[in-house]
Amino acid sequence: MIAVLSDVHGNFPALRAVLAEIDRLGIERIVSLGDVTGYYAQPDKCIDALRRRNAVQLLGNHDAYLVAGTGCPRSRLVSSLLEHQRKVVSAEQVAWLSTLSSRYDEGEATFVHGGWEDPQDQYLYRISPTSLPGPWRFYFSGHTHVQVVAEVAGKTYCNPGSVGQPRDGDPRAAFAVFDGAKVRLQRVAYDIEETAQAMREAGYDEARLWENLYLGAQIGGRIDKVVIDDEAGAR
Repeated sequence: MIAVLSDVHGNFPALRAVLAEIDRLGIERIVSLGDVTGYYAQPDKCIDALRRRNAVQLLGNHDAYLVAGTGCPRSRLVSSLLEHQRKVVSAEQVAWLSTLSSRYDEGEATFVHGGWEDPQDQYLYRISPTSLPGPWRFYFSGHTHVQVVAEVAGKTYCNPGSVGQPRDGDPRAAFAVFDGAKVRLQRVAYDIEETAQAMREAGYDEARLWENLYLGAQIGGRIDKVVIDDEAGAR
């Protein structure tokens, strides 16, 4: 079995809870769909934890900003948070991130951070047969932070949701389990206050940066969803 997770975003208490649940389920392999960095205060610990597990790690857009030394072109807030990331992530960790790809294929499954037109930065808020090109049977992507699994034109699509910043109205950390034939969605509660305290200790004094975690929402409170354009719909 494989645990598929995404969008950890430096939220170490959330990742720690997910890894504990993965251990409880007896799962030894992990595919992480990118954005281990970004937003929260402990990206270095998150990188180390996944490297110790020999996870297949993809490169997300936040990771790519860190590698390139640039800000986010669409968010001044994300750009400001990246300044903290650069202070706590080591040069060796950045060098490791620079070796990563944003796509991984294995057997009948394909994994990306964004989408299959742009594996790093395509947001898939609407899934249709054209969203899932190629011959694979199972398609996994992250980036939207919305957990979903659906059958679309005979293919299985899954977004495992976000470990570190869920945006689907459920504050619990999200991931998925894939056994090669089916996908099962998982949620696990974690200590959000510990994440908030880590932010405060890192020097952040804007509560809006972590208040969304209690809601399972974007910073600012917006809750997102993914629409399935297929008769079978989501399950």
